[in-house]
Amino acid sequence: MSENSTSPQPSGSDAQDAAGGGFVIGSMSGGSIATGREGRAVSYNTTGGAALDTAHQELLTAVRELLAELPEGAGRGADEAALRDELVGLRDEITGSGTAEQGRLTRVLGSVRRWLGSQAAAAGAVASATAVVQGIAQLLG
Repeated sequence: MSENSTSPQPSGSDAQDAAGGGFVIGSMSGGSIATGREGRAVSYNTTGGAALDTAHQELLTAVRELLAELPEGAGRGADEAALRDELVGLRDEITGSGTAEQGRLTRVLGSVRRWLGSQAAAAGAVASATAVVQGIAQLLG
């Protein structure tokens, strides 16, 4: 019995995909994939963190949506950069501990409200920002 084996060579459309840079995923568990020059993969690890109550879960969802809608890199202003930093801190605190301290909630609430009142607020992000404000207000009581 021989221990040598050869892997099958692509044929037909598989050969064209391989030559053109395409790929096929047969099965995947966890992670994320991006393709193309402008591809962007985002993966949120929800294992190992504390269990979230409904209010924190809803706030975390709204924070993630707002972060996804804020401009990145050179396209953002100082207000958006500061807001992004505050939101990332809040997201990390909630995913790490399952809750957020009142002081951070208050700071983020003020940052989101200032950003909403500025000219920087993009029309598409207003709904997500409003959801963040409502989520924080609910937790602060």
